[in-house]
Amino acid sequence: MMKAGWRDVSATKLVPCRKAFMLACLVGLVFAANARAQEWTGWRGPNRDGIVQVAGPATWPETLRARWSVPVGEGYASPLFSNGRIFQFARQGNDEVAMAIDPADGTILWRQAYSAAEFEPVDAAARHGKGPFSTPVYDDGMLYTFGSTGVLTAFEATGGEVVWQHDSAGDFGSPWVMFGNSMSPIVSDGLVVASIGTNDDGAIAAYDAKTGAERWIWRGDGPAYASPIVVELDGERQVVNFTERYLVGLSVESGDLLWQRAYPARSGMNIPTPMLLVGGDTILAGTANGTYAVRVTQSDNQWSTEEVWDNGEITLRFSTPVQKDNVLFGFSNRNRGVFFALDAETGETLWMSDPRQGDNATVLLVGSSLVMLKNDGRAHHRRGDGRCLPARAPISGRRQRHLRVPLAVTQRHRRQGRHDAVAAQLGMTRGADTRDAGFEHRQALSS
Repeated sequence: MMKAGWRDVSATKLVPCRKAFMLACLVGLVFAANARAQEWTGWRGPNRDGIVQVAGPATWPETLRARWSVPVGEGYASPLFSNGRIFQFARQGNDEVAMAIDPADGTILWRQAYSAAEFEPVDAAARHGKGPFSTPVYDDGMLYTFGSTGVLTAFEATGGEVVWQHDSAGDFGSPWVMFGNSMSPIVSDGLVVASIGTNDDGAIAAYDAKTGAERWIWRGDGPAYASPIVVELDGERQVVNFTERYLVGLSVESGDLLWQRAYPARSGMNIPTPMLLVGGDTILAGTANGTYAVRVTQSDNQWSTEEVWDNGEITLRFSTPVQKDNVLFGFSNRNRGVFFALDAETGETLWMSDPRQGDNATVLLVGSSLVMLKNDGRAHHRRGDGRCLPARAPISGRRQRHLRVPLAVTQRHRRQGRHDAVAAQLGMTRGADTRDAGFEHRQALSS
């Protein structure tokens, strides 16, 4: 049954927008004729680690060939791929829209919309648009979205019916943080966990995934922009996330605070997603002030944290690294953007690229290769070997706002036109194997 404020807009004609993005298949949908796509069910993938479990092609193509195109809208929400469908959350005019797309031909299978006209970003964030900034999550036949106005919605993913909805507008001073809600919810243990509220007045809350009933809420600090992870530390399942001032661990079962460590950020801008490092007891905390490894332990029912290492040279404003063996690969905002590799055990910087690479980049690990999508809208491929990668990483292209994860689809900016979803065949091409060719440029679609 349709909930108030929602409407089925499957047949709605979309108006071309002034700013435009194009979505193009990069990795995960089609690697080769007989390859199966990985389920990509949420922010940074099913394990929130940025690792694609499908082997990449033996030879990476020079370009991608467009197969279909369909309007989707504006925003920074990463597309999902699950149960044979693409799911997208975007903005069209004053509406936020959730939709399901057939990956074979781009057919819109269902589309639901609600008004988000009341959201207005602060002046400092106006150039980033009105979102949505949060990536949906798919679990057990349900799709969950978190909008710019703090609306958390559960859809039945087959037909798009709105199952339940929670609007936090009346619970806090404002339903969104200063620069817009960018936290991507997570589903675990039958719960949907989200950071809600506004600066200095918010919470981390858990809702029953099927009914939307609130199961617990922790009001210890206002929300930040980071997305939670669920991990097991010392035998206890925990929700770990940044708030405005802290890195915290909460009991998945009860929501009780188990531990916290202070990481205050200007305007609450703790943005990168925490990571559980290989070894199982250490959390990577990336901040605009540096990158830290925090060990979490329990003794006599008392939780404690200690900093294993810190690297003030590598600052993380937006981007979250990936880990291969004992090496962390990522993108730092220092020197107007550098790619880097860190030793995950010691925090030592192994290499950094040349500076001025851009405002932001998303990094994925595909087999032994790194796929990097910069804010200029171009994808890049590099062999994932921390000891062999050259430090030089030249990149060219037009400057654009790009924060989406490029697993199922990636964005491309055009001067005019519509916001389109495009599927492109990632096929095999003749020529030399580029995996050992260093940091090679890969343009998604021709201009």
